[in-house]
Amino acid sequence: MRLKTSYSAREVAALTGLSARQLQTWDATGVFAPAVSPRRTAAGGFTERRYSPMDVLELVALADLRRRGFVPSTLRAMMDTLRDCFRRRLSETLDDTGDLRLLTDGRGLFLRTQHGHIFDLLVDPRQPLITGDGLRLAPVSIGSRRRRRKKAVSAAARRRG
Repeated sequence: MRLKTSYSAREVAALTGLSARQLQTWDATGVFAPAVSPRRTAAGGFTERRYSPMDVLELVALADLRRRGFVPSTLRAMMDTLRDCFRRRLSETLDDTGDLRLLTDGRGLFLRTQHGHIFDLLVDPRQPLITGDGLRLAPVSIGSRRRRRKKAVSAAARRRG
């Protein structure tokens, strides 16, 4: 399979489970801007939004958080905090190879450093929590949609067969 350099909103919607309308709204409200924003053409229409492969990875994670119940304004606050306080893109926090890791307990969003400090991204991202004891934190990752879908498909196949 050959990687593409950019993806249309329709392709991103198919990959993430988000609708093209959600992508448009997220762009307009500052939750997530595409790599290439639409521009007015000479004919009076608009060019298409285009997303980079890194954008797609981040949108998969955001879509998963949205399905877990996080509202767009919370997702925007998280994205702003990552950018403004930690100088990171969301994609840099989605695996264990980086120095920061995005975590959630289902209600809040947290960032763990490689030294074990935990920051609450939604309450006070400049002050690490004194203790993370008692927090049941799970990593936010990409690919969880595919795993859930595979489980649902295999469960349906077992019921039929």
